[in-house]
Amino acid sequence: MNAVVLAVLIMLVLSLFRIHVVVALILGALAGGLAGGLGLSNTIEVFTGGLGGSAEVALSYALLGSFAVGISRTGLPELLVNYALKLVKKEEDGNRKALTKVLILFLILIISCFSQNVIPVHIAFIPILIPPLLHVLNELKVDRRAVASVITFGLTAPYILLPAGFGQIFHDILQTNMAESGLTVDASIIPSAMLLPTAGLVVGLLIAVFFSYRKGRNYREIKLSEKKEVEGPGYTGPSIFFAVLSILATLTVQLQTESMIFGALAGIIVLYLSRSMKIQESEVLLTEGMKMMAFIGFVMLAASGFAEVMRETGDVEALVEQASGMIGGSKALAAALMLVVGLLITMGIGSSFSTIPIIATIFVPLAIEVGFSPLATVALVGTAAALGDAGSPASDSTLGPTAGLNVDGQHNHIWDTVVPTFIHYNLPLMAFGWIAAMFL
Repeated sequence: MNAVVLAVLIMLVLSLFRIHVVVALILGALAGGLAGGLGLSNTIEVFTGGLGGSAEVALSYALLGSFAVGISRTGLPELLVNYALKLVKKEEDGNRKALTKVLILFLILIISCFSQNVIPVHIAFIPILIPPLLHVLNELKVDRRAVASVITFGLTAPYILLPAGFGQIFHDILQTNMAESGLTVDASIIPSAMLLPTAGLVVGLLIAVFFSYRKGRNYREIKLSEKKEVEGPGYTGPSIFFAVLSILATLTVQLQTESMIFGALAGIIVLYLSRSMKIQESEVLLTEGMKMMAFIGFVMLAASGFAEVMRETGDVEALVEQASGMIGGSKALAAALMLVVGLLITMGIGSSFSTIPIIATIFVPLAIEVGFSPLATVALVGTAAALGDAGSPASDSTLGPTAGLNVDGQHNHIWDTVVPTFIHYNLPLMAFGWIAAMFL
């Protein structure tokens, strides 16, 4: 069996059996390396060497976690939660309660979308906003799988479609790697190419919220630790002002430097200067924020090592060659096989940004050979990359929602986040990506 297919299958099966995703990634990489002929010692060496590939991302998330904890000291999350609680108390009857559910999910959706393009803090908002909302969600009997679906949509669809914030980075990586692989495209055509695949995500979101997880689900009311109950200092006009100012500083610096690390640092400095976060307590708070995001950082590091082993085996190229040998000049079959291969590659890596350099090198020449237009080729490569973010156990777009929804131990990463997002996003992405490739 192809080493990439074997590694991804082992990782997915172990994850479905509730083996920790970091352990599943390591064992999957080990199996793939051995199957690919690397040998035990070389596989371990390549895996270890690949860990550094996500070091910057891990540090970015750690600082963003610290920034998010700092923002919580201003009372901004508390303000949002209090508003949500007022909505719940106002709406007594069933119809109005249903409307409140929709309003809260819409609020989470807007904030999730803004975290990619408008205020690019990515997943750092989740552990601050979602845990305080769990009481409200429990009162309304909201199925957390619906919340996970909403957040994952907000973390993926905006950057796939819109060239701002993380979307600008995604589009730049896509354009650059396609050019290096033999097809130069204008950046202005990327949103047009990704419009249909994004429509697939919209369809999946609507199905998840209004059909799959519409019914109420009961959760136990579990109080968080005493520390978390009392640590919020409340909010005032000036504290909210400085919270917004720190967010704007983070956004501005991140866009100017193209670095999440320095963007988060700028926001933290504003919180220091405004005394929203006192220097004497900052060490404890910032360390707490880093711990909060440590799980995601470790998974991303393991995914980077996994990806390096897959590259080293050479079986990524072999997988594409095997698929291309089955095409026989058929565009429909070519598009389908390319998306299936993209799914297999990206499920293990879990990041569209890290996946593009791998799949563009292989997919672009194949797409040119088969006769796909530049728009169709962009749609194929962009969709194949996005599959990793939308429903992979190793993706921060699934890890983030779990981090917020599982603080009371009632939300499983694989069965309550990954499986729902895979069904509602990866499958529509593949279908709409195929349609885009065929008709663009």
